[in-house]
Amino acid sequence: MKALKRLPILVLALFLLGIGPFCWWQNNGLVVTKMEYKNDRIPVGFREYRIVQVSDLHNKEFGKGNARLLDKLRECQPDIIVITGDLIDSRKTKVAVALKCIKQMAEVAPVYYVSGNHEYNSGQYATLKEELVAVGATVLDNSGFILERDGEQIALIGLADTAFFEYGNDYMAENKDIFAQEMADLATEYHGMFTILLSHRPEKMSVYVAQDIDLVFAGHAHGGQFRLPLLGGLVAPDQGLFPKYTSGLYELDGTGMVVSRGLGNSIVPLRIFNRPELVVVKLSGN
Repeated sequence: MKALKRLPILVLALFLLGIGPFCWWQNNGLVVTKMEYKNDRIPVGFREYRIVQVSDLHNKEFGKGNARLLDKLRECQPDIIVITGDLIDSRKTKVAVALKCIKQMAEVAPVYYVSGNHEYNSGQYATLKEELVAVGATVLDNSGFILERDGEQIALIGLADTAFFEYGNDYMAENKDIFAQEMADLATEYHGMFTILLSHRPEKMSVYVAQDIDLVFAGHAHGGQFRLPLLGGLVAPDQGLFPKYTSGLYELDGTGMVVSRGLGNSIVPLRIFNRPELVVVKLSGN
C-alpha cells in the first residue's frame, strides 16, 4: 500500500526529470529541413543551386561561438546563405555576437541579408547595417542584386521590414502602403527575370503575389511557436491564433514562399514540437 501511495510522487518526479531535457532539445536540437523548388522559369545554369536560409536567430548561440550552427551550415554546402531578419533581439541586443557569426557565415558562402522588426526596435540598426557590410554581408533592404552562374542570371531582391516603412519617419508613417509600393518598384526593375525575394514577413504574401515574384524567403512566425498535430502552428506575430503561414513551402498564383521556423526565441522562450531549423532549398526545373 505504501508503494502505491508513493506512485504518483514517483510519476511526477520522472516527469519533471524528463521535461527539462525535452524542453532543452526542443529549443536547441538543430534540424536541417531540405526541400526542392521546381519552376521552369529557373535558368538551366541555376538548376541544382542550393540556398540556405537563416532566420530569426535573435542572438541565440548554438554551442560556443555558434560552432554547431556553423558546422551545420558547412554540411549544407550552400551556394548562398540568405538571412531573413531578426538576427538580433531588441530586448537583449548583442551586436558583437551577431557580427562574429555573420563573418564566419561569409567564409562558408556569400551572405545576403534583410532586416526584421527586431532590428528596427533595437534602435541600433543604422550602425549594425554598416558593420554587417564590413564583415562580409550584402544588405538588400529595398534593393537588388544580380546573381550569375554559367553565363545566366537571376535577380535576388530584398525588402526592409515593414516596421521601417510604417514607423521609420513621418512620411512613411503617413503612407503605410509604401511597403507595397517599394515591392512594386523592385519588381519592375527586375521584370522578366526569375526573381527571388527576401522579406521578413510571410503575412504579406498577397503583396508578393501581386508583383509576380517567383520565390520568397520569409520568417517572423517562429513556426507558430507550439506546433500541434494536424493543426500546425498555434500562434504567430501579426497572424494571431492558428496562423496560415508558419513553416514550409506555400504556393499561390505562381508565387512560392518558403517560411522558416527560425532558430531563436524572443518574448516566448520555449518551443514545443518546433525545433530550430536551417532551411536548404535546391532550385530545379519541373
